[in-house]
Amino acid sequence: MEFISVVVAAVASYAFGAVWYMALAKPWMAAAGVSEEQMNNGDKAPFIIAFVCAILVAGMMRHIFALAGIDTIGKGLIAGLGMGLFISTPWLATCYSFGNRPRKLIAIDGGYATIGSAIMGLVLTLF
Repeated sequence: MEFISVVVAAVASYAFGAVWYMALAKPWMAAAGVSEEQMNNGDKAPFIIAFVCAILVAGMMRHIFALAGIDTIGKGLIAGLGMGLFISTPWLATCYSFGNRPRKLIAIDGGYATIGSAIMGLVLTLF
């Protein structure tokens, strides 16, 4: 059952990412310095890599939740939110800041990491 919860959590976060980045496509492309032509080049690798990474994150979150006794929807949501806001986003901000990336990009990608992690945490505690 744990593997199914990991896959469902990854799919939920990935689906949220699709909505997030479709809604913020233009500001994200401007902040990332990516053109529509570059985005529409037919390369599927970023989508595959993103899904594999979602599986890895959900798997580790499930492991951490089991060790910490996080077993309710509320705890899962808060733990996921905390991991995104206080672990993932600071790492992104550090790397992007040294790369002189725009703050808007940090906000967009950090927002996805935070909310996506919260969704994973919630889903992982449903099973």
